[in-house]
Amino acid sequence: MKKLKNYYMHLRHHHHHHHAAAERKWVFPLAIGSLLSLFLLFLATLTSPEGTPILPFYRSITAASYSVFVESKLRPLPVVSSLPPPPRLAYLVSGSKGDGAAVTRVLLALYHPNNRYVVHLDLESSPEERSDLVRFVEGHALFKRFGNVRVIKKANLVTYRGPTMVANTLHAAAILLRELGDWDWFINLSASDYPLVTQDDLLHTFSYLPRDLNFIDHTSDIGWKDHQRARPIIVDPGLYMNKKQDVFWITQRRSRPTAFKLFTGSAWMALSKSFIDYCIWGWDNLPRTVLMYYSNFISSPEGYFHTVICNAQEFRNTTVNSDLHFISWDNPPKQHPHYLTVDDMKGMVGSNAPFARKFHREDPVLDKIDAELLSRGPGMTVPGGWCIGKRENGTDPCSEVGDTNVLRPGPGSKRLETLINSLLSNEKFRPRQCM
Repeated sequence: MKKLKNYYMHLRHHHHHHHAAAERKWVFPLAIGSLLSLFLLFLATLTSPEGTPILPFYRSITAASYSVFVESKLRPLPVVSSLPPPPRLAYLVSGSKGDGAAVTRVLLALYHPNNRYVVHLDLESSPEERSDLVRFVEGHALFKRFGNVRVIKKANLVTYRGPTMVANTLHAAAILLRELGDWDWFINLSASDYPLVTQDDLLHTFSYLPRDLNFIDHTSDIGWKDHQRARPIIVDPGLYMNKKQDVFWITQRRSRPTAFKLFTGSAWMALSKSFIDYCIWGWDNLPRTVLMYYSNFISSPEGYFHTVICNAQEFRNTTVNSDLHFISWDNPPKQHPHYLTVDDMKGMVGSNAPFARKFHREDPVLDKIDAELLSRGPGMTVPGGWCIGKRENGTDPCSEVGDTNVLRPGPGSKRLETLINSLLSNEKFRPRQCM
């Protein structure tokens, strides 16, 4: 954390220097004001032979002025903490048919009172499964107390590899901006993902980072994707049908665009609020133009945000080339990664990544992660500095809530610090931005 702390203290010292310079500008006027106040006080003490004040109307003015200066001297100086304020994270956790229990498990493993959450089960899941998710969220004591979890009740039909996945992500981001707008980063996850660090670990480490960084795995070297993804034209039935079907191809092919440069990468990312705001509002129309292009693009979640951010001058230098995930791929990668098991535990921890995927539902490795990395009990949230209850005989320490701004980072923060320092190193940060 030393490098991150030094970076933060440099920014804080720079701000303090300007603040002190601004304060020095007020020294001279303050001295003049003090002398004037003393002069008025002297005049107010002058009396006539009859004992009445020569200038009685100055007494009230002097008293008011004097009280102001006394108050300014007695007012305590603000205490500036050496620790940066913790950020707030906004999560989307999405799933499909049969993922209800997995979505709730991921939600509990990610929960922190200061974060924000949107959960979604797509239209392929049964009405009963979606209703169970709504009841779970609305009935959970912590979620009700802090009001920071939303369920998309009007489910979207989401086609794998289709633009409806992008539309669903933008939908969740819009809800987070409108209803739960006080946050710093947006992180999209699925029911097949799981955290490898606690939220205290993540919030502690991210508190030292500039809030405009965007963690997004990306490249313009699209290779084989040019022939198999950029050239074909597909149609996503999820845009106009109410039953899930696979995308289908149009026989005609198209050339690469010239109005913007294509980028591709991972569909999983942590994006700054400022960039999400730009994607939703699109004040220079690039996000909408690119969205229209990707509506006929296979696997558009692996290209839309990447192409927008790297073609937007305001954001192209804010990228960190990582999806913050441990994923086990074939070499060369196939369409789907391997499902992770207990055998992958060492690799997951050694990656220093805060998240991993894909997991089978209720795989034993999830219990191992809960026990060894998260200290999470069955059906409970992950304990953090905000949990002040006792953990005896299986009781939930988070049933008693203390100060939600208190963080208690553990070993996961050290692993994450190692990853972040590597990603922000001179060798990896600038040279890998939008190339």
